[in-house]
Amino acid sequence: MQFTEEHKMFRSSVREMLAKNVEPHIDTWEEQGSFPAHQVFKEFAKLGLLGLEYDPAYGGEGADHWFTVIACEEFGRLPCNGVPIAYNVQANMATPSLHAHGSDQLKREYLAPAIAGEQICSIAVTEPDAGSDVAGIRTRAERDGADWLISGAKTYITNGVQGDWMCLLVRTSDEGGHRGMSQVVAPADSPGLTVSRSLKKLGNWCSDTAELTFDRVRVPVRNTIGEIGRGFQQQMEQFQTERISAVYQAVGQMETAIERTVDYLSERPAFGGKLIDNQYLQYNLAELACEVDSLKQYAYSCAELIVAGADVTRRTSSAKLLAGKLIRRVADTCLQYHGGMGYMAETWTSRFFRDSRLLSIGGGADEVMLRVLSRDVIGKTFFTDPKE
Repeated sequence: MQFTEEHKMFRSSVREMLAKNVEPHIDTWEEQGSFPAHQVFKEFAKLGLLGLEYDPAYGGEGADHWFTVIACEEFGRLPCNGVPIAYNVQANMATPSLHAHGSDQLKREYLAPAIAGEQICSIAVTEPDAGSDVAGIRTRAERDGADWLISGAKTYITNGVQGDWMCLLVRTSDEGGHRGMSQVVAPADSPGLTVSRSLKKLGNWCSDTAELTFDRVRVPVRNTIGEIGRGFQQQMEQFQTERISAVYQAVGQMETAIERTVDYLSERPAFGGKLIDNQYLQYNLAELACEVDSLKQYAYSCAELIVAGADVTRRTSSAKLLAGKLIRRVADTCLQYHGGMGYMAETWTSRFFRDSRLLSIGGGADEVMLRVLSRDVIGKTFFTDPKE
């Protein structure tokens, strides 16, 4: 991919904005366990970051997919993942279905304020007994005239504490498995909807994560996104955007981590020279850099297919699987090469080590990616060009 001058200017603008509005506050936000999302997201909105590929009729930029690639890579350069994951949820996880399938009224009421940074949103799929097995969700919406009455629980919901609304996946019929589900926009201030717990996590400390309880929460049926009963299919479609955006972000994280580690080793005196003089360290970092670049080019091939309108389900699953495994090795190596200092909780290496572990779990665990990919291997379609 040869980025245009417009792409390059956009990258510079995003990097400058993050350096000014996010990076100076990261240590404080991490210690506090949250960041002021409503305030910060308004800064993101000024660059169109919350609706890059969305219809200008709702405040979107109508830009090509490469702007999303750039934005995610630049967020990945930040020395924490809490803010980037909150951004990714808003821009690439909670709103794609609404933009693609929502009614005009629903998009004006909820999508437009989200794009403007005036409202914070989340994606509510995971439940205490149903994580990667989306077909196992139990939260239920029963029809009561022009409303849904929703009862159940959701957990591990990013942006769930500060959020104004959520893209909620619920059962709307008695059909089992993946049948009979719908996506519904549920306002966070709905009576009966409560944040039962704000969850503490291994990493991503400044990203708020909620456990939600629904006790006969009344939501208008008109808040249903797309067709009633097509929620599972729409959510699977939305997952592809989520997974590939996480990969773009991971590429930015790994490139930056390797760069920062090389800088540190180049300054750290040891054995009469600098640590970087050790050929073993050079070779190890060079090998990791090659693998990161290979993943980056694979991710870019996914982006090209997305621009072309092709089905990228298999490739995004492959990319996420590879990224989740690789980022753990990069994080472990960078921490190791920083020695005792890298092990300290306040350092970026320690934070990177903690934060990066989520990629192999969230948005579909590694094992789920393998389950998806194995079907193509067994069906002998794995190497089929998705454009065919």
